[in-house]
Amino acid sequence: PELAAVLPRRTAINRASAGASSHAQALAANVDTVAIAISLAARGAPGLVERLLALAWESGAQPVIVLTKADLAEQDPAESLAETAALAPGVDVLLTSTATGEGIDTLAAVLTGTIVLLGASGAGKSSLGNALLGADLLATGHVREQDGRGRHTTVHRELLPLPTGGVLIDTPGLRSVGLQDTGDGIEQVFAEITQLARHCRFVDCAHQSEPGCAVLAAVEDGALPERRLVSYRKLLRESAWAASRDDARLRAQRTAERKAITRHLRATYQHRKPRT
Repeated sequence: PELAAVLPRRTAINRASAGASSHAQALAANVDTVAIAISLAARGAPGLVERLLALAWESGAQPVIVLTKADLAEQDPAESLAETAALAPGVDVLLTSTATGEGIDTLAAVLTGTIVLLGASGAGKSSLGNALLGADLLATGHVREQDGRGRHTTVHRELLPLPTGGVLIDTPGLRSVGLQDTGDGIEQVFAEITQLARHCRFVDCAHQSEPGCAVLAAVEDGALPERRLVSYRKLLRESAWAASRDDARLRAQRTAERKAITRHLRATYQHRKPRT
């Protein structure tokens, strides 16, 4: 068989590359549902939830938050469910345990199409994948008792068919989740701030110290947790910085290309024979 054409990506989950590179790293593409695995056996990390949600929304796929290891939860799972739901407006948040089978059938009914599992090492992604696959096809490992973190058991991406239809992509655990120009995704993660901002006196309100800022008023009234506003500002700054790095890289690339063309033309004219 011959390759006739490559279709454009419908969706793409990109994070900022580690190190000095401004290139984005694609975690998965053509995904319909992003299952974000968060372990209840470890300390809560609301910032990680918000970052993964921003990547998912920006990709164009539908995120679902899966709270794993409910049987090993450090606090009441119902409280964790409510706290996580407050971080994820418009997103299904499900409690699961592969040890007891809790929530697995409900999760399988929610997940559709091509599904990717994202989360930190030790979040239980591979165990969750095996439960959805109905077989131990993905390698699993132990986690440290001190902090609930795991080692990189999954070292490459795997794509496997699900018995209920669709396919599942298991990915290595994420040690860092850098944002790569995810402004739209951030706005969806912090939808309550976006809604409040519509009532600010000034259209370009930065929610810092402007008079008539509805967002700051909500923080003062206790309607909006200050942590949410701080996180919103932080992720927007990081996204804007990543976008500026990308723009600078493209400008430098175009400049280098123009210089290469100029050098080629000069060399061409220097070797041309004069007309007689």
